[in-house]
Amino acid sequence: MINSPVQQIKEKLDIVDFIRSYIPLLPAGKNFKAVCPFHKEKTPSFIVSPDRQTWHCFGACSEGGDIFKFLMKHENLEFYEALKVLAEKAGIELRRSSPAEYKQFGILYDLNALAKDFFKKQLERSPAVLDYFKERGLKKETIEEFELGWAPESFEALSMDLITLGHDVKDAERAGLIFKNDRGRYTDRFRSRIMFPIYNSFGKVVGFSGRILNQTTDYGLQTTAVDRSPSTVDRDIAKYINSPETPIFNKSRIFYGLHKTKNAIKEQGAAVLVEGQMDFLALYQDGIKNVVATSGTALTADHLKSLKRLTDQLILSFDNDEAGFRAAERSIDLAGASDFNVRLLVVEGYKDPAEAVQKSPGKIIELVHETKPAMEFYFERYLANADLRGLKADQRGSYLPNFKKNLRVILAKIKNLASPIEQAHWIKELSGRVQISEKALVEEMEQLMARKDAEKGAEPRGNILRESATTRREIIAQRILSLLMVREELKNAVTDYVQYLPGDYAIILGNMIRGDEAIEESLLDLWNTLSLRSSLELEKLEREKINEEFELLLREIKSEFLKERRNELMSLIKEAEAAGEENRVKGVLKEFDDISKMIENKGLN
Repeated sequence: MINSPVQQIKEKLDIVDFIRSYIPLLPAGKNFKAVCPFHKEKTPSFIVSPDRQTWHCFGACSEGGDIFKFLMKHENLEFYEALKVLAEKAGIELRRSSPAEYKQFGILYDLNALAKDFFKKQLERSPAVLDYFKERGLKKETIEEFELGWAPESFEALSMDLITLGHDVKDAERAGLIFKNDRGRYTDRFRSRIMFPIYNSFGKVVGFSGRILNQTTDYGLQTTAVDRSPSTVDRDIAKYINSPETPIFNKSRIFYGLHKTKNAIKEQGAAVLVEGQMDFLALYQDGIKNVVATSGTALTADHLKSLKRLTDQLILSFDNDEAGFRAAERSIDLAGASDFNVRLLVVEGYKDPAEAVQKSPGKIIELVHETKPAMEFYFERYLANADLRGLKADQRGSYLPNFKKNLRVILAKIKNLASPIEQAHWIKELSGRVQISEKALVEEMEQLMARKDAEKGAEPRGNILRESATTRREIIAQRILSLLMVREELKNAVTDYVQYLPGDYAIILGNMIRGDEAIEESLLDLWNTLSLRSSLELEKLEREKINEEFELLLREIKSEFLKERRNELMSLIKEAEAAGEENRVKGVLKEFDDISKMIENKGLN
């Protein structure tokens, strides 16, 4: 008798048919072959076995596994997300076949779906909110298609609705819909906010983003009620708040609207990326169907993994201000390093894409066809006045005091590109603009990178500051120690954070706090490198800026520690579930929930 829902799914779903819905398969004896979807190749090396119900790539990536592993890797999903999707495809109801699985994960999907329906009903009773949508140019059809809603002012309207339907308030808390306030009372997380349901790529609601109405126009509604959500310091002025991280929602992996637009992205061979939900809805309504938006976070590597399955062409459109330009630059660099071809959609004369659609319907479609390569954006941003034609070499320094600095910024951007062909193209383009030979530019670029590599180090132990061996937490730890070496008075603020630093860095920090200069011999190279780098990089920084950066770094190091621990717990949950250790599952889940609350309460999610 088959008890495991995993085994039931494997019995009901044929791996060949399933994988064929994603990629074309060709007969290969009793098996099937294809070009591997997980790395670039010309000759098929991806083999699917109907007998074993498994797949394996015999090419560069050497990946392999079962139907679950394929879905998880192709759609960038966690195991429990893949389980939910495959259970539905197989016609298996987790609530009945695996009550434990349903209680842990399935209930979260159900509660978010019920919350979505609740918010939709509230919107129908809120003509003032509908007036706001109308003013922003959103049509009824768009509102209905994306199931927008309204969270009423009441502290417990949603809570009472879910309890009335027979649900446990603790499950609603795990789903991120309510939280326990300072007085120990459960309170609705979202109040007096426009609600945007956030769907995973299969169209299941996994979280929400809530937006206040324009604070200068209340549309007859109260928007200033006191609200002490742990996810923000002051919800009265937070324009957006988002669901916290849950076992089914990770905002660093999910795009808003991708469930609706993934086919259009694949068909058109490009994705248009905007910053928020209103920009997304405006473009989608105006005919741009291959659009996606991030949900309360900057673009991440996980986001790009999801898009890479659909296209390697990315069109960025951000707010038309300095903050928007900086966000665009971060996204360009990340996408360029991931081998995306990046272009920019510029909305000159408008503050953001949504305003462009609102004031000039149809204009955005024209602008999509007038996008510029991302490197052109960098040329304009850093070398706007760098017309060196006609100037002698010895005149350039006085003519453009910041020229060398800005030129090196451009060279670093070019070096960041994953494709050597693209690098060569933009070196040639840059050479023509600044009247410097390609050879000289390449030499400067390589020397620039060599200096950076030297700072990071090349020896396994002699110089630990090497990029290939560092996690984000280690990089943050390096910066914290460097700042402490410049401003020793900051030691008083760091005592409680020693536990969050990786091993070697924690030992050095402990020595610094105690004023003990007797560093272990094995740590001398790291200590010396940090000391040299701090004197080189930080000696000219203003004291106020160092203090601001230091406070930010302390929050970030704790955030990374908690997130790493939470990821470890996710793996432990899977292991315990596979082993059937229910008591262990409960214990690990409790720690997972506790850490998730810590992240949320400190504003770290």
